[in-house]
Parts: sequence; structure tokens; C-alpha cells
Amino acid sequence: MKKLMFTISCLAVLASCKQEKIGYVDNVKLMNDYQEKIDVEAKFKVKADALTKKRDSISQAFQIEAQAFQAKAQNMSQQKAQEEYAVFQQKGQFMGQQLQQEDQQLQAEGQVEMDSVVKNVKREIEAYGKSNGYSYILGGGDGGSVLYGTEANDLTSEIVKALNDKYKK
Repeated sequence: MKKLMFTISCLAVLASCKQEKIGYVDNVKLMNDYQEKIDVEAKFKVKADALTKKRDSISQAFQIEAQAFQAKAQNMSQQKAQEEYAVFQQKGQFMGQQLQQEDQQLQAEGQVEMDSVVKNVKREIEAYGKSNGYSYILGGGDGGSVLYGTEANDLTSEIVKALNDKYKK
């Protein structure tokens, strides 16, 4: 009986001494080095640049039209000029609203894709942690919860490699 109690107490002590395996990831470095995130940003930069060119082109055409209208308005009666100016102003507001709507749509589309990238990263970190026996993987970097960690516990480069390898496939 004494041996059984001794064995049970030894097992309890050993079980309580089990070390938790903890690592951390520098979130900023991870996202900056993740190829899918880089590709998503590049794709939306191209779309944003195209929208900027479109906005500039429309704005330039509208400026030319405004100058032509000013010249034409000088030969009109004041009432007729005011009526046409109101129509012209509505046209400008409509174009501005259209461009703003396109910009918001592009931003929303980009946010959806970035949210998807973040979900992929979280899934991969979870899978990495499970397959490598980690009890916890903490987030570090700007605004992260890790204020200090030894380099031996930094999993950033390993997880970036796993993410990039999976993304290439």
C-alpha cells in the first residue's frame, strides 16, 4: 500500500512538472514576409493605380468641360447660365459619387482578401503548433503580447517558410 501511494505521488509530481512548450511569432515580420500577402497587396496596388488614373482622367476632362462652360456662360443670360451651371454641378457630383463608390468597393474587396490571408496564417500557425507539440504560440511584434522572448522560441521564420511553401503549391 505504501509503495502504491509512493508511486501515485511520484507520478503526480512528474505530471505537474511537465513543461509547456511555448513559442512566439513576430506578427509584423510574418505578414511582411508572407508571399500571399505580398501578392494580394500588389494586385490591389495595380487596381488602385488604375482607379487613380481613371479619376485623374475624368477630373481633367471635367476641368476642360468646366472651362468651356465658363466661356459659353458669358454669352448666356444670367438665368440660363445658372440653370446650366446647376446641371453641370449635378453632373460633377454624380461623377464624384461614382468614383467614391468604386474606391469603397475596391477597399472592401481588398479587406475581404486580407481577412482571408489572416485566416490562412492563423490556421497555419495552429497546425504548426499542433504538429510540433506546442501548448502556446504567442504573437509578438508591434502591438503583440510578447515583450521578450529568446530567439530559440521565435518561430517566425519557420512558419513563414511553411506558409510560403504551402502558398507556392
